[in-house]
Amino acid sequence: MTRTAELTHLNPDLPLTERVDTLVAQMSLREKVAQMVHRSSEIRRLAVPAYDWWNECLHGVGRAGKATVFPQAIGLAATFDVPLLQRMATATSDEARAKHHEALRLGHRSQYFGLTYWTPNINIFRDPRWGRGQETYGEDPYLTARLGVAFVQGLQGDDPHYLKLVATPKHYAVHSGPEPLRHVFDAVVNGRDLRETYLPAFKACVQEAGAWSVMGAYNRTNGEPCCGSPTLLQQILRDEWGFPGFVVSDCWAIRDFHEGHHITQTPAESAVHAVKSGCDLNCGELFNELVNAVKDGMISEAELDVSVKRLMTARFKLGMFDPEERVPYAAIPPEVVHCAAHKALARQTACESIVLLKNDGNLLPLAKNAKTIMVVGPNAYSLDVLHGNYFGYAPQMTTILEGIINAVSPGTQVHHAKGCSLAGKAPINENEFAWMLPETDLIIAVLGFAPALEGEEADASDEIASEGGGDRLHIGLPGRQLELLQKL
Repeated sequence: MTRTAELTHLNPDLPLTERVDTLVAQMSLREKVAQMVHRSSEIRRLAVPAYDWWNECLHGVGRAGKATVFPQAIGLAATFDVPLLQRMATATSDEARAKHHEALRLGHRSQYFGLTYWTPNINIFRDPRWGRGQETYGEDPYLTARLGVAFVQGLQGDDPHYLKLVATPKHYAVHSGPEPLRHVFDAVVNGRDLRETYLPAFKACVQEAGAWSVMGAYNRTNGEPCCGSPTLLQQILRDEWGFPGFVVSDCWAIRDFHEGHHITQTPAESAVHAVKSGCDLNCGELFNELVNAVKDGMISEAELDVSVKRLMTARFKLGMFDPEERVPYAAIPPEVVHCAAHKALARQTACESIVLLKNDGNLLPLAKNAKTIMVVGPNAYSLDVLHGNYFGYAPQMTTILEGIINAVSPGTQVHHAKGCSLAGKAPINENEFAWMLPETDLIIAVLGFAPALEGEEADASDEIASEGGGDRLHIGLPGRQLELLQKL
């Protein structure tokens, strides 16, 4: 075969299916399998660059340096503003595209700078102790579906030929804690609850918004591991809903088949079970077992071709094999990242996300000309509390204490005291703030949780968070914060 024939798939004027079929037909078995793990290898002879499928944008582009940071997902839901969420997702996808193309110019193809984003998290937040509930839009299936659709549309864009990004609703399905049990847990759910509570948002994201990817959950649902569930991945997702895209496993979830769920015996059996059930991409490395599995007759190369074609279709639809001048989103300049318009949008979204429970005595809005203000609490002067999880970094982040200082009159005295630790049992240090009280006009207590106390199981390495494996063990303020509030 001539070099020209090998590279026929690079012709952007050919039909998409022809380009995909031509490319995959020229791959060796090992090259095909290498495209089915999240860190995909380069195929130089076919001009297929290396690509890392793993990217995050839960509330702005995450884990990729500078970005506009929006409120955490549960705060976004508190806006109850669907058009606003789509504007936020559009701003995020602008920044993701700009960062991707700038990274390519630097020869940078590593993780978190690609175009396939594992967002949004549209699981149903039924138990407030769940540490990942903060990533979701709450407990309501209808609101979750509306916000999920808006988010997917904002990420993927509206060009008739190219996807701006690939959105990945997750974690499909019936995934809502507890975190420490997710690798072994079987979520048993009746048909009505499955269809009325857990599936509507996924169905809407697939059918209304055209999500091109779906991520499976770690747990089992009604006995079947979600990343290898014929019921969820084939019968419902593809046969009923007509999903044309690809399914990705949660990270290292395939090994749970034999290590946690015990529905297979070996890594090779787990990989084969996943692919035969409809999982196309492995976040992890276990799908490398498929090379020998084909040779051993456990699965055919033709079955792998189905998954590889789905994956390569996504890359073609993202314009990865076309000249940049053909792809409208490639022209988004790097200056859009954390630009003034996006910062203004983040501020608007943050304002609309605030939930006011009481305003006794019409204390709010605060007068800027108070003589003395005391700001107390373990979260008052903390950058960590601004992050949430799966976060990016906004330049010049402002703590709550700094925001108050910037807002009040230059003649106002602002005192600060931590008061107590975030979650420890050490006694409250009243001496730290008692001396300020006689001259204080106003006390602002800044209390609550922080990323060190809740989050995804794999992130729960902190000594405090490890107690619940990422989940909260109790409802209420942690540590001695309530006692601090009572003393104030």
